[in-house]
Amino acid sequence: MAKYDPKPIEEKWQARWREAESFATPKDPKNPYYVLEMFPYPSGRIHIGHVRNYAMGDVVARTKRAQGYDVLHPMGWDAFGLPAENAAMQTGGHPRDWTYGNIEVMRGQLQRMGLALDWSREFATCDEAYYGQQQRLFLDFLSRGFVERKESMVNWDPVDHTVLANEQVIDGKGWRSGAPVERRVLSQWFFKITDRAEDLLAALDDGRLAGWPEHVRQMQRNWIGKSKGLKMAFPLTAQAGALPEGTRDLPIYTTRPDTLYGASFLGVAPDHPLAKHFAHDDPGLAQFLTECQAAGTSEEAIEKAEKRGYRLPVTGRHPFTDEELPVYVANFILMTYGTGAIFACPAHDQRDLDFARKYDLPVKPVVCPPDADPATFEVGDEAFTDPGTIINSDFLDGLPVEEALPAAIAKIEEMGWGEGTTNYRLRDWGVSRQRYWGCPIPVIHCDACGAVPVPQDQLPVTLPDVPAEEFKKTGNPLDRDVCKDWREVPCLSCSGPARRETDTMDTFVDSSWYYARFASQPEGAPVAKAEADAWLPVNQYIGGIEHAILHLLYARYFMRNMKDCGYTDRDEPFENLFTQGMVTHETYRDHLFQYVSPDDVEFIKWDGSEPSDGELRRMWDNAKRVSNPVILNREEHQLSDDPDFFRGVIDVAKREGRAGIRLFTPGSGKREPIREFVRILPIEKMSKSKKNVVSPDAIADRYGADAARFFMLSDSPPERDVEWTESGVEGASRFVNRVYDLCAAHEGVLAGAGTPEGTSDLRRATHGTVQGVTDDIAAFRFNKAIARLYEFLGSLKGLKDAPAPETAEALSALARLVAPFCPHLAEECWSALGGQGLVCDAPWPIAEPSLLQADTVTVPVQVGGKKRGEVTVAADADRETVEAAALAEPAVVRFLEGKEVRKVIAVPNKPSGWRIVNVVAG
Repeated sequence: MAKYDPKPIEEKWQARWREAESFATPKDPKNPYYVLEMFPYPSGRIHIGHVRNYAMGDVVARTKRAQGYDVLHPMGWDAFGLPAENAAMQTGGHPRDWTYGNIEVMRGQLQRMGLALDWSREFATCDEAYYGQQQRLFLDFLSRGFVERKESMVNWDPVDHTVLANEQVIDGKGWRSGAPVERRVLSQWFFKITDRAEDLLAALDDGRLAGWPEHVRQMQRNWIGKSKGLKMAFPLTAQAGALPEGTRDLPIYTTRPDTLYGASFLGVAPDHPLAKHFAHDDPGLAQFLTECQAAGTSEEAIEKAEKRGYRLPVTGRHPFTDEELPVYVANFILMTYGTGAIFACPAHDQRDLDFARKYDLPVKPVVCPPDADPATFEVGDEAFTDPGTIINSDFLDGLPVEEALPAAIAKIEEMGWGEGTTNYRLRDWGVSRQRYWGCPIPVIHCDACGAVPVPQDQLPVTLPDVPAEEFKKTGNPLDRDVCKDWREVPCLSCSGPARRETDTMDTFVDSSWYYARFASQPEGAPVAKAEADAWLPVNQYIGGIEHAILHLLYARYFMRNMKDCGYTDRDEPFENLFTQGMVTHETYRDHLFQYVSPDDVEFIKWDGSEPSDGELRRMWDNAKRVSNPVILNREEHQLSDDPDFFRGVIDVAKREGRAGIRLFTPGSGKREPIREFVRILPIEKMSKSKKNVVSPDAIADRYGADAARFFMLSDSPPERDVEWTESGVEGASRFVNRVYDLCAAHEGVLAGAGTPEGTSDLRRATHGTVQGVTDDIAAFRFNKAIARLYEFLGSLKGLKDAPAPETAEALSALARLVAPFCPHLAEECWSALGGQGLVCDAPWPIAEPSLLQADTVTVPVQVGGKKRGEVTVAADADRETVEAAALAEPAVVRFLEGKEVRKVIAVPNKPSGWRIVNVVAG
């Protein structure tokens, strides 16, 4: 019998699938099912973590196809973005060449995994055919008022000449350049996503997204951040200098008007107009504002930073007490939330409390915990933020918080100081990016006519050809002389001098409608409505939890805009969502704490012996054979004979269980060992920056693509992280070989085997496995489905004694059940067994209900709440029979000696049988 050789077998079946166009998308789907994984960024090479993501979608796609669905399962590339320009800067190449070169490599790697993808629908977002239609959508949105250009405060990197997101500002400096970040006001393009906030929020709870995980829906609720509160204004009085012209009061927004009596100061953001006004004549304040701008600008950074402030020469009058409250500029207040100003109640907000303690401001409790005495309750170093009863608040005293909120709002409205309102944390989506490698914004700017849209018949506005050396410079090449001919154009309205928009679109735009373009790809429009609606929404979307907020929110927003523009009747893009866990791996660092690739490390395990100095070299040689070490390029190498060095290795291995030795200087090409220990650190998410990635090509070379897929899906529930181990893929490889050996031993058994009859153990095992695997795949319990396949394989050891029809039924089911996980293996087995055509075209096996119920059931027996034995009874046994059998069980009888049986309770199982018997004795 020939040994299973994965490489030629996998190549053979992939060629057959291509020839047969097995995974082409049906043109007129009668029973459509759309499976989509979040498409990858073409960064260079995929790693084994990608395999897990795409293998999950492949299991679903292949199973649905076998169950009779018309399946759309496409692949493409999220190809625009700054990493390509950074790579061009480092390599001296062009972003386009780098991107398309990476796509070619990664496409080959994915194809090697045997994924059931329709490659005819492949596109990259940097293809002109794609981003030209994206420009058409932009113009449609602009014409309907979904887009606007306005000024906003941004983080500006003066070296890279680009806007940075808050998260890209680290300790006040640009994440890449290290330059101090400046706060600037720029005119930028915005998608008005806030106009859709209410519907985006409502769909999370009205059933439209019932197929999404609750924790993802909650993340979106929190990001949209709907809050009902009070918008009011505190009258201001200047103590020195003058207020800004036209300014008489300070508008604030609060969700806690019930705590107004606890106010001890007012605060404004460093970007607030009031702060800027007084900074003109106050150098100390100007310096404070500069320091605030240099600090981290993300909400997380602001939250963790020391609370600091600067007193302004102005006070605000309290609406209920007429007290004059001091006004501070505070570094923890965001201009982007509410009005950029707050009233502070330190007793019931931790940030306010930290600030008040620092500046010795009053802390007046106005909400009392249920178990505290209102007369003596005080707040220490921790604010009280839970529900309670209002105190020290005049007309609100004695009310619970939920009743005090509307009462406070009603009073303020009655006084004419403000009104109840709804606010959202969500902000409009700024899509302007100061870089070359992105989708050009199809607008021309004219001093006389303003922003003039490019006519749709002049689309696409393509990126100009820029010499590679331009990317060695910082900033956007579109703004430099090299692009002058592209940039400087006549106005499309008045024919006067004008210039193209040189900002390009945020890459989140590219991924906000790609799912629709996969479904329909006409030349003259983003989609053809009938074709798009035939497939949308995506029935099963799969991707990482890191995209659970912005990408999904923007895609939902885009779908609504496309509906309003007449491109679709759908308003939600993804019917069901699954967020998979990460693949993790050990990390290794050298004495400088730099990451080290596993390929540069030799692992030594201690076997418990105490070697002499003379034995150390032999121990090293033996380790290469017994511990499955990873050797750079699989080459032999010279090693030091220094006994002290090897003694140190053994000492570390004794303490840690094993030790790592770094052998070579990376990239040196030298064979001399470095002779240094490597720290073996805890597992982390696979990442190129941490050098702990595992190449699927290397695994496929050694074990086959099917083994890699199988292990990625078998080791843990798919929503949890999985640690990559060599032993795990070795176990998967053994399973592949066992299945092949079994099927090869029954060559041709499917030909003329006849119809099985009866209810033998083999038939029950076959149909039970079919039902279990089917249910597990539908519920994304891939690891449990694989466990069933292992168990089923074990039950097939006695096939030689089974009737031919039962053997054929069992092996036919095995091949088809294995196919979504190990498609190449399944095809080889199907062929060996004598199956007709390709197994990927074979129908999914269906379990016979009559074979899913066993003749007998085993029922555990508990006495006093602890299991003391078990009994086997007929599945249709009545209650009296089950209870009598439990009391007659010898182990139970021994435990009941000397005790009185007070009650026996047999608990039925659904739909039939018995789940447990409880005996109460004393």
